[in-house]
Amino acid sequence: MFPQETPQCPPISSSTLPQVHNSSSELSTPRSTSPSSTLSRSSTATSISKRMSISGRRISGFNPMAAVDIDAIEAQMKMAALDTLKGYSAEHYGIVKQYRETDYIAERNAGGYQVLREPAWNKGTSFSPDERVSKNLTGLIPHVLESLETQCMRAMRMINSRSTNIDKYLYLSTLKQNNTDLFYRLLIDNVATLMPLVYTPTIGDVCLQYSTLYTHPEALYISIKQRKSIATILRNWPYPEPSICVVTDGSRILGLGDLGVNGVGISIGKLALYTGAAGIHPQKTLPIVLDCGTANEHNLRDPLYLGLRQKRVSPQVALEFMDEFMAAVKEVYPNMLVQFEDFETEKAFQYLERYKMEKCFNDDIQGTGAVVLAGYMGAVSLSGVPIEDQKLVFMGAGSAGVGVAKQVMEFYTRRGLSEQAARDKFYLVDTRGLVTKDRGDKLAEHKKIFARTDNNGHQFTTLEEVIEYVKPTALIGLTATFGVFTESVVRALKASVDASGLGRRPILFPLSNPLTKAECTFEQAITWTEGTVIFASGSPFSPYTTKTGDHITTYYPNQGNNVYVFPGLGLGAILAKASRVTDAMVYTSAASLSGCLNSEEIRMGLIYPKIERVRDASVVVAREVMKCARRDGVSLLPEETWVEWEEWGDVALTAWIKKQVYDPKW
Repeated sequence: MFPQETPQCPPISSSTLPQVHNSSSELSTPRSTSPSSTLSRSSTATSISKRMSISGRRISGFNPMAAVDIDAIEAQMKMAALDTLKGYSAEHYGIVKQYRETDYIAERNAGGYQVLREPAWNKGTSFSPDERVSKNLTGLIPHVLESLETQCMRAMRMINSRSTNIDKYLYLSTLKQNNTDLFYRLLIDNVATLMPLVYTPTIGDVCLQYSTLYTHPEALYISIKQRKSIATILRNWPYPEPSICVVTDGSRILGLGDLGVNGVGISIGKLALYTGAAGIHPQKTLPIVLDCGTANEHNLRDPLYLGLRQKRVSPQVALEFMDEFMAAVKEVYPNMLVQFEDFETEKAFQYLERYKMEKCFNDDIQGTGAVVLAGYMGAVSLSGVPIEDQKLVFMGAGSAGVGVAKQVMEFYTRRGLSEQAARDKFYLVDTRGLVTKDRGDKLAEHKKIFARTDNNGHQFTTLEEVIEYVKPTALIGLTATFGVFTESVVRALKASVDASGLGRRPILFPLSNPLTKAECTFEQAITWTEGTVIFASGSPFSPYTTKTGDHITTYYPNQGNNVYVFPGLGLGAILAKASRVTDAMVYTSAASLSGCLNSEEIRMGLIYPKIERVRDASVVVAREVMKCARRDGVSLLPEETWVEWEEWGDVALTAWIKKQVYDPKW
């Protein structure tokens, strides 16, 4: 209700300012006023207007929320909304009860889209006219009959049209999900081009983005929340009796750290190489991720993250979970080889020791060690440095670093050195400097074997100091730190080798993956050593050409990729029906690889075969691993089978292996 109009108002002054809203009627009621009165009211109104304006600015300028971090509050609210496990017991685990078995149709009974939608059966446009009729495919595929080679040509054109490696990986992944034989024919025939897309370095980027890129399941995802149902989960795998699995918990993926369930990309990519590089049938491979949570805060905040949204469980709980997993594997797939992949360092060593009598091995420790040992054997013969003068500095003392050092140490003990004399050749460096017994910190258990005691109380805290002190002939990098092999470090290595005798060459292995983690590049190594270096890296580098006057020199890099060892080692263990993987089998894989080079590769100064010949190398590695399994008494093959091979030798065994491997041809 409006206030009643007042017939006479006193002049407006500052004392009446609070009641200005009650005088609104005065402004709309005409009456006679004197000029002085009008001027007075006009100036007063102007004053009021100014005061109101100033007051308004003063009020609007004060923001009571200015000191509050609204973004942080919103982030906390989003995290709280994502945490669907908060408030529930973390120690009670139910049992999954499935009430029926999955009925899979047999290939001989499948027709139409049942055939086309099963990647193991689909041939695309290569189905014969008879197959198109008998399998009810008429009209479901284009009316053209193409060879496998033509389909590969189309696929390579599609890959080359993609602008990024991730896009190329996604195309290959889709191809594998549609036509298994075509995917592997393509990989086998173009291994140098496609292996970096299927595995390192591209797989690192894939793992970082796995939850975003995810379109279809490709593995078994075993959550610790379902730890009482591992056997049930294993039985849900659609292909019977797998021969090998690659299992990870995602706790240390390449040099990228804890990626949680996103690390499953490593298991998927690695098994593609078991098939592509060694011919293990794709239906006999099983990728697995054990989801124990993650310490990766980015994953925990990511609304698309596919894993458990909780902190990683304690090492003791993780060990119990692993015990349950290994027991379930033994129950469901007793003949399956288990390869551990990318577990954090302490767990990697612990599990390898704990299950050493089971049918398993760790590629980060044993596979990396074997492939580096194979390269080191070749490098020593090219270096001109006698075995007794060799000294090695390892930059990186994690699972890979210590695993490699142990493998290379065996190279010396097998050549007559005592274990202590062999160990004295190794100097390990971590983030605190040279690993010594009296450094003052608590050494991880796996480092103690190489901790130095001859430093006379002096601590060497930088790599430069260590090289000056040791004067090594070889420098091995497993740090996952880009550029740690600086120019001064590499030149100091060369100087120490030059000082030890004429015609000697330094050995430099920057082995970290992916390329963004490499300790130095091939070009840097060539430049800083004036081309004398014997070089091997974990990820691929291109050849490097120099020109001095009219003289052109091309240097060829070596890639110390585990793919030279683990596929052949796995194939040999499977074909020998080995009850376990012995240390001698791992060493044999390295020794046999070092002897695989042909005359062209030797003339090029290589210490590994060309990657295009990786399948040839895998057959040799598998053959020698099988023979070692026989010598170690762990091969469960029938005695009469071995008697025949022992009569006819490598020719017969090699021919038999080649008959067992998967080589898609239509």
